[in-house]
Amino acid sequence: MQGENKKFTDTKLFKAGIAILAGLIIYMIPMPEALAEQPAAWTLFAIFVATIIALITAPVPMGTVAIIAITVLAATQTLSVGVALSGFSNATIWLIVCAFFISRGFIKTGLGERIAYMFMERLGKKTLGLCYSLIFADMVMAPAMPSNTARAGGIVFPIIRSLSDVFGSKAEDGTRKKAASFLSYSVFQTDNVLCAMFMTAMAANPLAVTIAGGLGVEITWAGWAIAAFVPGLVCLLVVPLILYKVFPPEIKETPQAAEIARTKLKEMGPLKTKEKLMIGVFVLILFLWIFGPNLLSIGATTTALIGLTTMLIVDVLNFEDVKAEKSAWDTLVWFAALVMMADQLNNLGFIGWFSDIVGAAVAPLGWVVAFGIIGLVYYYSHYFFASSTAHVSAMYGGLLAVAIAVGTPPMLAALVLAYFSSLYMGLTHYGTGSAPVFYGPGYVTQGEWWGLAFMLSVVKIVIWVGVGAIWWRLLGLW
Repeated sequence: MQGENKKFTDTKLFKAGIAILAGLIIYMIPMPEALAEQPAAWTLFAIFVATIIALITAPVPMGTVAIIAITVLAATQTLSVGVALSGFSNATIWLIVCAFFISRGFIKTGLGERIAYMFMERLGKKTLGLCYSLIFADMVMAPAMPSNTARAGGIVFPIIRSLSDVFGSKAEDGTRKKAASFLSYSVFQTDNVLCAMFMTAMAANPLAVTIAGGLGVEITWAGWAIAAFVPGLVCLLVVPLILYKVFPPEIKETPQAAEIARTKLKEMGPLKTKEKLMIGVFVLILFLWIFGPNLLSIGATTTALIGLTTMLIVDVLNFEDVKAEKSAWDTLVWFAALVMMADQLNNLGFIGWFSDIVGAAVAPLGWVVAFGIIGLVYYYSHYFFASSTAHVSAMYGGLLAVAIAVGTPPMLAALVLAYFSSLYMGLTHYGTGSAPVFYGPGYVTQGEWWGLAFMLSVVKIVIWVGVGAIWWRLLGLW
């Protein structure tokens, strides 16, 4: 046992050493002359690189990495304590924190599970229809659940696993392709599409919004959702159809699924009072997210606070639930550190310097070709990341600045890169928190996962850039 503990400790120290070494190497490189008037920018960049590598290698939890980064910035006087802690006052961070609490209401009241079974009852008689029923259930919950791990992995996947057992479709006895492989992989590959469709459907989305805001591009909740609606909906419809052809289930008819759903709904009984209250809160939140900014001058974060407060007042949640929502408080800590560093890199001139250098290299190609290259580099570099948050933190701001510098319409550039920040999560079986949940049972082999994922990545890019471009033209984004 001691040997195992020592090996575990040595591994953590090795991972931490990689991050520290990377930061020291950056720090020791001579500072560019263009940054001479802001020497803190280069030191901040060195600490930022070390932080991102630590998030990727994960020697300690993300929150711990964030606290260490804030402490180092303050202790080395790279930034003042006030500036180092300024991320905790960022409104967008509190939007995502409140969204975690709202998602807890879906889980606690059982409303999320009921929604899934209601769709199953109506669409679940055939395997393809069953697949769409699970996707639509995920879609209903997505706007208010910023954790795709909790939403797809915690609510939808357990239902898939139970259904697979009913169909006699298991990995261990070679029957996975009866239904389990198709259902699980289709839901996973469409869940990252749903993450792209709503600002509050994935934790890293508001981080991208905040970074874009620092570069002068203000993205609203409704603006994000409207621009994503058409390409997102096309993706949701097309991806399962493609998988149904190239990765088909052996079982085509699933009348048992509809019967299971009816049984489960009978066991749950009629809508309970707290479920009705949760529906009311959800409708209120969506209304204010869509219409609040124009009609009432209420922003997205204020809306989320109104939703949380209402849930506490009507006792859908209590304060013990708020205190126990560890994911929300963990997100607050690492989010605050990353947003603060991204803001300060921009304020100290580092992002501008970087965009000038890279922009000068690709500008002769024209903004369309240059942005195409930027987008593809950003998308497929996710093979090297196990966290969308780390990826957004490391590359989104710099590449967005370059895209704007070469003439890409700012809102178009910000949204496309933000959408890619969710879509690329489908590339690997480690690219997002929900991926190990779907990959773990063995319904899809690694070879199948990567091969199908690359094919679907091309499909998604074509849909979002092709269909999306037409839609965005109508919206006046370019």
